[in-house]
Amino acid sequence: MSEYLDNMNTENPQDEGKINYANSVISTIVSVATTEVEGISGIYGSNGAMTGIIGRNKVPRGVKVVVNGEAVRVDISVTVDYGMPIQKVGRNCQENVRKSIESMTGLHVEKVDIHVIGVSFEKENKEMQKSQKLAMSLETEEEQQAAHQDEQDEQVKVEYSEESSTDPDMYADEPVNDESRDPESGNSEVPAEE
Repeated sequence: MSEYLDNMNTENPQDEGKINYANSVISTIVSVATTEVEGISGIYGSNGAMTGIIGRNKVPRGVKVVVNGEAVRVDISVTVDYGMPIQKVGRNCQENVRKSIESMTGLHVEKVDIHVIGVSFEKENKEMQKSQKLAMSLETEEEQQAAHQDEQDEQVKVEYSEESSTDPDMYADEPVNDESRDPESGNSEVPAEE
């Protein structure tokens, strides 16, 4: 079947037509592919605004695309999450952009230049805030448990005092456990005085 299609394409190359891509289409592909990479916090625009989520018809100014026939060159300005290996993040970004453009358009990507122009602490700050909230909730839970335990202890004291106040002779008939008594004879052992 593919041989038949190849023969058809070579016999009538004029009938195929042409597909052209607007720069904004390629820019949108680049923007989405860039923000998919772990460690990229956003694409930097020339106006200084960060864009992490790409909306319709809102291509960041930090993405520049040049299409020359079947060849594409891309220039991207990004910020990277603090603590991430920048070289690795940059290479992953280049590869993801290249694969996305080539698989979606069939164009050849000659070059993907990544400009790391900032480091973002936003992710680190969010994690710190999350751990602080967790610590506060654990502290609050411990305080609630301690208050609940205090209430239970107080209730036991009240119940005990009520029982003992209603029957003062309650423990009168119980044998006294005296360790100085001899268990066999029942007599008390008194140490001899010298």
